[in-house]
Amino acid sequence: MSFPTHRPRRLRTTPAMRRLTAEHRLSAAELILPAFIREGLTEPNPIASMPGVQQHTTDSLKRAAAEAVELGVGGIMLFGVPAVRDARGTASLDPDGVLNKAIRDVRAEVGDELVVMSDVCLDEFTDHGHCGVLDANGYVDNDATLEIYGQMAVAQADAGAHVLGPSGMMDGQVAVIRQALEDAGHATTAIVAYAAKYASAFYGPFREAVDSQLTGDRRTYQMDAANRREAILEVDLDLAEGADMVMVKPAMSYLDILADVAAMSPVPVAAYQISGEYSMIEAAAANGWIDRRAAITESVLGIKRAGANMVLTYWASELAGWLKESR
Repeated sequence: MSFPTHRPRRLRTTPAMRRLTAEHRLSAAELILPAFIREGLTEPNPIASMPGVQQHTTDSLKRAAAEAVELGVGGIMLFGVPAVRDARGTASLDPDGVLNKAIRDVRAEVGDELVVMSDVCLDEFTDHGHCGVLDANGYVDNDATLEIYGQMAVAQADAGAHVLGPSGMMDGQVAVIRQALEDAGHATTAIVAYAAKYASAFYGPFREAVDSQLTGDRRTYQMDAANRREAILEVDLDLAEGADMVMVKPAMSYLDILADVAAMSPVPVAAYQISGEYSMIEAAAANGWIDRRAAITESVLGIKRAGANMVLTYWASELAGWLKESR
């Protein structure tokens, strides 16, 4: 290749030319809105560390789901915050508990027009804040936790979830959940496995969102930020256990992992733009340091470019609105 025969700038001359030659485009159908519902609220409760995000009431959650449908958003991922917690997270199994009721309410509101997804994890429900039950030494008991995950999965499928998201990073969680679903007659309920979920400083605002009771960290079960090859092992295991989709979390700090997973996965790949990634952009924009809309769009496009088929982002509905405007 030589100049002047090759001038790459020719394809950047106008907005129309850049649109025509763009390698990747965002679509609302590829976006998933994470949403929090808190038991006992009479009004939505803003989350201070996540400007623009709130803990929902039943009514506000139903409105958010209906809005997502109107905007063409692909899915909603539900997280429940109970009023009462205990060491085993038993509120997670209550058919009328905050999360299972929310699943039913959202399904009643949107039917099959929006993919209703739910979090299969104990951290919101335990009084110690860990993603599983603890043994006598305070270590998360993998296999005892799996038994509860299987029960949680069936309860959420009974409530109407289309897709379950096991996020606890317990060994064997996908296999146990898949078998529990099959045994309960939920053969069509899908699993999006949090396959490569890393321990990260960027989860901070999420702790406020779910009123986490955690002290310490989750490094004995979430992955180490230093490890890349290990992600492929984790994904391979989840695929072998029956995952219908796999996820990388966080997204922005782990684009190399996302690209690796996208290159090898035979199933759709999701990535979760987590709370801290959201909040740092919102904070910088609030200070006038960056262009908010441009930064949001670029950040999500970067996740898609790295290989994500679906992106969980707290901007899902807002971004979908922008995409609708630009059509």
